[in-house]
Amino acid sequence: MTTFRAVTASARHYRPAQCLLAQSRSVARLGRRSLATVSQSPPPPPPNVKKHSRVPSFMPTQHFIRGRFVPSIDPDRTFPTYNPTDGTEIAEVSEASEEDVDAAVAAARRAQPFWESLPAGVRGAALLELSFLIHDNAAELAAIDSLDSGKPVHDVRAELQEVQHVLRYYAGWADKMRGQTVQFEQDIHSYTRLEAIGVIGQIVPWNYPLSLAVWKMAPAIAMGNTVVMKTSEKTPLSTLYLCELARQTSMLKGVLNVVSGGAEAGMAIARHMDIDKVSFTGSTAVGRKIMAMAAESNLKKVSLELGGKGANIVFADADLEEAVEHCFQGAFSNNGQNCCAGSRILVQSSVHDEFVDKLQEKMDKVVVGDPRDSDTTHGPLIDSDHLASVYEYIAAGVASRGTLYGGDPLPHLNPRGAFITPALFTYLPATHPIATEEIFGPIACVIPFDEQEEAIELANASPYALAAGVHTRDLSTAIMMEKSLNAGLVWINTYNRTPPHMPFGGRKSSGMGKELGEMGIREYTETKSVIMNYHPKGLWNAVF
Repeated sequence: MTTFRAVTASARHYRPAQCLLAQSRSVARLGRRSLATVSQSPPPPPPNVKKHSRVPSFMPTQHFIRGRFVPSIDPDRTFPTYNPTDGTEIAEVSEASEEDVDAAVAAARRAQPFWESLPAGVRGAALLELSFLIHDNAAELAAIDSLDSGKPVHDVRAELQEVQHVLRYYAGWADKMRGQTVQFEQDIHSYTRLEAIGVIGQIVPWNYPLSLAVWKMAPAIAMGNTVVMKTSEKTPLSTLYLCELARQTSMLKGVLNVVSGGAEAGMAIARHMDIDKVSFTGSTAVGRKIMAMAAESNLKKVSLELGGKGANIVFADADLEEAVEHCFQGAFSNNGQNCCAGSRILVQSSVHDEFVDKLQEKMDKVVVGDPRDSDTTHGPLIDSDHLASVYEYIAAGVASRGTLYGGDPLPHLNPRGAFITPALFTYLPATHPIATEEIFGPIACVIPFDEQEEAIELANASPYALAAGVHTRDLSTAIMMEKSLNAGLVWINTYNRTPPHMPFGGRKSSGMGKELGEMGIREYTETKSVIMNYHPKGLWNAVF
């Protein structure tokens, strides 16, 4: 296991911002941790952490406010987080109240003006430092996230590669945001300036706690904003450990603040009068409430990444082996607990039966089991309540006389674990809830179509418009489908690829705004227009 002393030594090695920060004595006045403080060992593990193998001895469970881990203002306010593999309690985590959110917002507001005033390269360098620390602590982060979410450890390690990439990407953007010069009249000098919005409230879901936390906080911090983030009460631990790494960087105290909790903390963020924007990822129903609360408070800016019901469209000329692989990953990666899951698989009738046979063969190779086992391809769902919801959909599909393949309970793995095999339905109508509703679980359905126009109609007949996939060898078909599909993101001959360079976000009931790419950082900017008359009459008369 990497020790914290080794981590901090590497942090000192990777401190490109230090020489720039030394130019400003104000950094110290705002309370930036000195190198001497950073190199200290962390405090001993709190007594409320249950012992589990392969996790660090220090696992934060308190709120992270102004560079310190602190309990709730009411220290008795805690909630348990559970291991989905066996249902046992991992730890008691501090639960945020409205007063705790107020404290986090106050810390963010205090730090924001100076953080924005620093050279942009300094802000980018802090993100670079965090990416290096994540690299050095990948084993610990993967163990914590797997324990808390039930994901296979090797899947989390792959996710951490993406997290580092996103941090490096936005570190590079920090000093490249610029406005425009507009020349529309001889004696007028006009330009636009991009500025930080201010204090950003960010609410992340439980399905990708590390990735989505970084998707949100990296562009916001790079642009000079400060952040108050709420973790999900189901998977708070890996994001809190990320805070322990963040405080070992040159990031100012108060730039990143993280609280944990449920609806009360989320509503406090959405309604807060001193938060300038809220970014939310979660269900469409909650997204509507967030939008209403933002409007009813200080009319804060809102970006929403909400539900989805992606259509994966397979034409007869597609490479079926590749199409099966991409459709399998699109429907069942992360156990289908994915907003852009391509669980509506539309297959051209002439290859329908062959495709289904190949997909079932792929499903037969799934290994559901302990997330720590290297042979495991799929761990448990997030909890037993979610498992029960998935079973309700399966029962509804069977009652409608759909043909079910898989969807088997696995009590022999652990009676208290939320285990299930992936489920595939055929011969269900396209209007069935399994084909129209976001299940957020490992259930897919295959629906046949004959002509391209029918595929377009089926794909677009959804209140959601987040993502879609097209599988074909024909370039004309690919382009025509891409233009016709109502979705924020269209994958062609692939699925589930989310590089940091490309914007990600939906339409309709899938939300508004973008994450990732240049558009992702522009979500955290305000544009100021400046119109300057540099040739006033008085000055002209005095000179001539």
